Amino acid sequence: MVVIRIRRPQIGSITLSALATLYLLILTNNSFWSHAVTYFDHAWIAMLSLGAALALTMFSVLTSLSMKYVMKPVLILLTVISAAASYFTDSFGVVIDKGMIGTAAVTTGPEAGHLLTGGLALHLALYALIPTLLVAWVKVKHRRFFSKAAVNFLFIAPALALSGVLIYANFAGIAYALREHRDLMVRFNPAGPISSAVRYGLSTYRERNLVVQPLGTDAREGSRIAAAGKPVVVVVVAGETARAMNFSLNGYHRETNPELTALGVVNYRDTKSCGTATAVSLPCMFSVYPRKQYSDWKARSTENLVNVLTHAGVSVTWWDNNTGSKGIADLISFASMTHRKDSPLCNDGECLDEIFLDELDRKLGATTKNSVIVLHQIGSHGPAYYQRYPAAFRRFTPDCRTPELMTCSTEEITNAYDNTILYTDHVLASVAALLEKHQDRIAGAMIYMSDHGESLGENGIYLHGAPYAIAPKEQTQVPFIAWFSRPYQAAMGLDAACLSRDQDAPRSHDNLFHTVLGMMDVQTRVYNHSLDAFAACTRPAERKDGAPGYHAAERSLRSGPGGVL
Repeated sequence: MVVIRIRRPQIGSITLSALATLYLLILTNNSFWSHAVTYFDHAWIAMLSLGAALALTMFSVLTSLSMKYVMKPVLILLTVISAAASYFTDSFGVVIDKGMIGTAAVTTGPEAGHLLTGGLALHLALYALIPTLLVAWVKVKHRRFFSKAAVNFLFIAPALALSGVLIYANFAGIAYALREHRDLMVRFNPAGPISSAVRYGLSTYRERNLVVQPLGTDAREGSRIAAAGKPVVVVVVAGETARAMNFSLNGYHRETNPELTALGVVNYRDTKSCGTATAVSLPCMFSVYPRKQYSDWKARSTENLVNVLTHAGVSVTWWDNNTGSKGIADLISFASMTHRKDSPLCNDGECLDEIFLDELDRKLGATTKNSVIVLHQIGSHGPAYYQRYPAAFRRFTPDCRTPELMTCSTEEITNAYDNTILYTDHVLASVAALLEKHQDRIAGAMIYMSDHGESLGENGIYLHGAPYAIAPKEQTQVPFIAWFSRPYQAAMGLDAACLSRDQDAPRSHDNLFHTVLGMMDVQTRVYNHSLDAFAACTRPAERKDGAPGYHAAERSLRSGPGGVL
């Protein structure tokens, strides 16, 4: 029997470092280079100088780590990170920044499953598996320690020096591009994703001993809600991934909101989100801090809207059909809808948003005190849009029936997404119908805001999560809708005709905190009248002596907004 032995090729550690640098720089950085060409415009020398400086720096780092038993694991890890990151940046146009790492950290199994596609597997096989097998196969020649250190230094020192010279010589052009386009270096593999993960880890570590400061402990119910004669119930629907431009209420050419249109809802056409991902937007929506003052640290270290409502004696419940409340509902009644196995609305750990309705019907029928019920939707979350609506709402066809959006046409993607908006329209109208059904015993209202929008391929960008500074309007313009029952309007002194004349006024997530406090007639120093979207259309309450009185809004306006703002 003839045995054929294949000799493992030998390669020097410096040569392998150079080859790995070229591989990572050229084949896993398509997004970086395509954006660099755009950002540097015609400043080719500055762009190429930055690229050469990055290559020299990466080569120096890899060479410094080219020790026996260290080099191969490092190269394999960096290759896998770069390959995985390049798939998402190249396919969806996303930026893997700290926020995106945070979103990935809280992603559920079913959500992650939508991203584990054949396209990802093929990409990893070509860009990660084959290169790592080659790295593992070759035999690396290593010098003795002191000899290796000396030789490595002879390569690293000139490389770093030349890198510095290139940056210095073209500093103006490079600095301008990086200052104006801060996302560029975040796109650079593997440094960008690693840096983002480290920053996310450090911020998470910093929060381990976080102490939440109380907020609005002076909160109490006002005279109007006390005299309502029946429980006041506000349903707050926190939407998911719904962009305003695909709502026919906002002028979209398709009829995606037939039921809400028939209800005559209040619809604010110009509303901006606080962020472009749930992990940022949702806590910001319920935070007392406006977007310009908001930070994750502030939100986590300060009580939020639901806590202030609780201080006022309002019963607050959070029902979740998404990935959780992001800490908002830690101190109130919370229930997840996604783990139900006996409902035809659920499949593989995900449920359609109609899962809320039967529970809401029962709760409204048993409500005896003033309440706020938060419904956190799965809404239009991608990329598996086709799983967000039942067959009865598959009106726009052909619709994309796969999470691999790149295999679908723009028309198919838009059709699937529009079906999700049509279904959300039905769910919201159903919530309003339930509040109306029980209006003999409660005074009900509904307020809806989406956490962020979605890109459907515009300018090569899909999904959401872009850094806010460069985020397209598709990801930041969100719907803001409200509906009020007649008993609610009467009890709370709300002038619906006034609201209908105010629908073009600019709004944002900054409004939600104060608007809900106003809707529940909560009096507290942290309430800001100017940020209550409905305050201008709420008639002042009358005092017991018959003289005109002041609603919580007017009282708070006289005393000024809370000190936390």
